[in-house]
Amino acid sequence: MAGALATDAQHATKQKGKRVRSSRSRWLVFQFAPVSLFALKPSRATSTAGKTLLIPTPYAVKMGILDVSLRHALTDSPGDLVRTLSKADLRIGVPEHACVTGTIQRIRQQTRDEDRKKDPDLPPYRANIAMRECLHHQGTLRVAFDERSCTSELVALFMAAAPAINYFGKRGGFFQYLGASRQDSLDLTFTQPVSDSGHGEFEGHRAILDDFGPSATFAALNSFSATKIERGVDRVFVETLVPLAFFNSGPGFIHFRVERELQSKPAAP
Repeated sequence: MAGALATDAQHATKQKGKRVRSSRSRWLVFQFAPVSLFALKPSRATSTAGKTLLIPTPYAVKMGILDVSLRHALTDSPGDLVRTLSKADLRIGVPEHACVTGTIQRIRQQTRDEDRKKDPDLPPYRANIAMRECLHHQGTLRVAFDERSCTSELVALFMAAAPAINYFGKRGGFFQYLGASRQDSLDLTFTQPVSDSGHGEFEGHRAILDDFGPSATFAALNSFSATKIERGVDRVFVETLVPLAFFNSGPGFIHFRVERELQSKPAAP
């Protein structure tokens, strides 16, 4: 399998700039094993509301690819890479189990400028408390790209970048790369936009996941740039069906899991 994928990557490089039209399969799927606790707050959460999403968002995955591509010199044009990534259709295959643990932590919070104007003796940071959640995954996280939405050049970059990715979302949420495969279709353990049809038998919950916007630019996504991200242009928020359903709860934890029958039902042809 690894040899076949390497051959495909070399072929993709020769077909520079063309959209992939593979007759064998539609989805390029990367597998990752969770090796530490995961946490990723919704993009619209406040700094002290530390509830976590159950999975990485498409935005977090694409930023991981962009980060690795820059660190390992896999691209000479980050602007072009952002534009092609914004067109790539991505689905997340959820692990079998996800257990959320909530806790209250002492934190250091930045003092607001208005408060410091009233009292210049206030320190830059003050002690406070905040709710934090962390998530334990059991199973394999999968990231699937629709090759019909990717150029062959982008597919080749995915093959080179994926093994170097070691975390998604918040730093410290480590994942280990396991491998890659190609599939003709995805089962219902993968996320689906609510706008898509054919999810009548879905079991799970709805979440707002962010993604690259249709006209995203590297300047807007770059943390060191003064350019502001514009909603709907550089970043979009998509209501998504996440196939992790509530299973159990107790003091300080909530357990979600994938219903077993979903693993054999196709979601996307």
